[in-house]
Amino acid sequence: MACKHVNSGELQPPTPAQSVYREDCTQCFDSIDDPAGLNVCLYCFNGGCCAERDHAGLHYQTTKHPLVLHIKRSRKNVKRDEPPQKISKLAIAAETEEDRYDTTTSVHCYECGVDVDKTSGKLADVVDSVLKANTFARQAEVQAWEQEITPCEHTLCLEQESARQIESQDLGHCSMCELKENLWLCLHHGLKHTELSSHAVAVKLGSITPDGTADIYCYACNEERTDPELAAHLAHWGINIAEREKTEKSLTEMQIEQNMKWEFSMTTEDGKELKPIFGEGFTGLKNLGNSCYMASVVQCLFSIPDFASRYYHPHDPPPPTQNPAEDLETQLRKVADGILSGRYSYPDSDVTASEDSPYIPHQKGLAPAMLKHLIGRGHEEFSTMRQQDAFELLLHLLKLITRSPHPAPVQDPVKAFRFVMEQRLQCISCNRVRYRSDEQDNISIPVPVRRKLRVINSDASDEKPKDEFEPVTLKECLDIFTGSEEVELTCPACNSKAGFTKRSLFKTFPDILAVNARRFELVNWVPTKLDVPVVVGDDPFLLDDYMSSGQKDGEEPLPEGADPASRFTPNQPALEQLEAMGFPRVRCEKALHATGNTDADAAMTWLFAHMEDPDIDTPLDLPAAAPGAGSGSSNAVDPESVEMMAAMGISAPQARKALKETGGDVSRAVDWVFSHPDDQGDFGDEAAGGAGAGAVDEGKDMPVAGSKDLPARFRLQSIVCHKGTSIHAGHYVAFIRKHLPQQDSESWVLYNDEKVVQAVGDVEEMKKFAYVYFFQRV
Repeated sequence: MACKHVNSGELQPPTPAQSVYREDCTQCFDSIDDPAGLNVCLYCFNGGCCAERDHAGLHYQTTKHPLVLHIKRSRKNVKRDEPPQKISKLAIAAETEEDRYDTTTSVHCYECGVDVDKTSGKLADVVDSVLKANTFARQAEVQAWEQEITPCEHTLCLEQESARQIESQDLGHCSMCELKENLWLCLHHGLKHTELSSHAVAVKLGSITPDGTADIYCYACNEERTDPELAAHLAHWGINIAEREKTEKSLTEMQIEQNMKWEFSMTTEDGKELKPIFGEGFTGLKNLGNSCYMASVVQCLFSIPDFASRYYHPHDPPPPTQNPAEDLETQLRKVADGILSGRYSYPDSDVTASEDSPYIPHQKGLAPAMLKHLIGRGHEEFSTMRQQDAFELLLHLLKLITRSPHPAPVQDPVKAFRFVMEQRLQCISCNRVRYRSDEQDNISIPVPVRRKLRVINSDASDEKPKDEFEPVTLKECLDIFTGSEEVELTCPACNSKAGFTKRSLFKTFPDILAVNARRFELVNWVPTKLDVPVVVGDDPFLLDDYMSSGQKDGEEPLPEGADPASRFTPNQPALEQLEAMGFPRVRCEKALHATGNTDADAAMTWLFAHMEDPDIDTPLDLPAAAPGAGSGSSNAVDPESVEMMAAMGISAPQARKALKETGGDVSRAVDWVFSHPDDQGDFGDEAAGGAGAGAVDEGKDMPVAGSKDLPARFRLQSIVCHKGTSIHAGHYVAFIRKHLPQQDSESWVLYNDEKVVQAVGDVEEMKKFAYVYFFQRV
């Protein structure tokens, strides 16, 4: 029986801007590599599995799109050998999908219940376009990488020789040999050459698309570039860009393939490879290109019972949605099912060992490209392919989850992280007090830096020796975090300028305590990571000593609606030193205020970095409340600024304090936080009678986050570790405490992208240098 839909007006090839989900199901991780294959909707290009879950059939029931392209592929066996030699950008060999896979396709109509000839009606063009289109994952990667490519002076100021027509047959092969692929056209004089002239800018002919994109390479910069006037530059040689067809992979597409083609094994110190683990809860996540920061955080989150129970529903139908790839609830459920079910945790049978390189096959791992796209959508950092801060990603993801719907009876899993901190301010002169509560979902603890003495060896090389640091305990860090300090404030009750003592303690405790260890030091005004070991044991420990007792009998509170007013007095010796260097007094005061008012060198560095600020010569005017009066709007903090700084990993109290100290300037406030790493921030009222972001209003009959029950016993459950000098470079992995198959006791498991192994030997060492700790209440 013939299908009546093959000439439907709705059948159109995918445009370059459309996503084609032709590798894995949008609602689970079943893929074209599975025995049942994948059905791709030929109307909206949604990918649906067609095994027992049959998400493709559910998609048809929802959308009534009848025609699907069934794709099934089997991978040709590859032999693992030594990694290929490093190759240059312009010499990357394009390995095609046909080189790696055998692929079969067919078209089926759900409504007619028949298989359809792929060449009938409009199908030939649509099917061919679907198979040639970038997959959604690859399209997202390419777009993210392309965000990093910019024009240069050589493309912007390109000078071309006299215009002439280049015949199409001259563009079909190299002018010096018979090579017909990877051809580059010099945009200066229209010839195909490499380094035979001084001309810098060339375009890859096979990458030119009708919409004006192409590979542009600048030999002078030795970098990929963009050419905003590409159409005009090609028209100069008689090439109509609208008539060009992309026939080869772009450099970006091939670079992504090259980045992911070689997999390195993990070994112990004696050279033995760590044994992979498979099964429920032991599924790895592929590196999508600098995505290890996300994979590590996601693995830790879904090892938490609250997240597992919220998103892992293997026997429930998927959430109703027209576009599952763009739905956060669907993608979180998809990842939960992928990680926790064990359906995809088995050795990669397509990789074999060579005689000279014995290799224990790991799993293929899952590619959470759709979740990464949703997390990064609209975010300046997470939408790129650059390495990012795992702690910032954690805070951003928790915020997205909290803002998403949680219809009864399910609950927001971030609730497990929430607790209340209470800050106590006491006037040194009149002893009146002010208590303020603030809800949080994490703490950032300062790690004290104590360098070990270096032994100078005259025979050593000229290389600068690496700093070594004395170890500190977690208790020492918590003692500093909750310790008392003096702050410069004017008392609104007695008008004393003697200052206040300030201390922050836990009012309630969470089920999961997320702790960020701040091991940073400003080097040339750039936060640099320090390898200070923090000793954290495996045994449970108590946090009872860090719980606030609340307002005590006999304590007299500060008047309602009156905030202590901050004052700033510049450090006189530092001020005189800066003025002696020739800096104006106004600039000196601003620099000292922004850098902690202690060090002339830090202030001078700040001055050089902010010389071009438009308000550099505007006198320092800090908002302050009049004694005995409400703080008023001049001392209010913009909630959006607090939220912006929270996305950078800065707690709400720290953000409020920094913004108040810097007149609401976010950039200067971030500088202030790095200059005051031990300051836990401001829990004071934002305005008379108002509550700031994160404030807890105990006058309302609302449940308070966390629990006041004692004992507050916690145990380390998982960590995110980082290797590298900067949180925006290097590599992230996760260590999670779990029960292994056929074992009664718990062991530490290492999640290194798609590789999941039992951690042996270096767990204790990694715990000392972890970046994010997750402690579970027991």
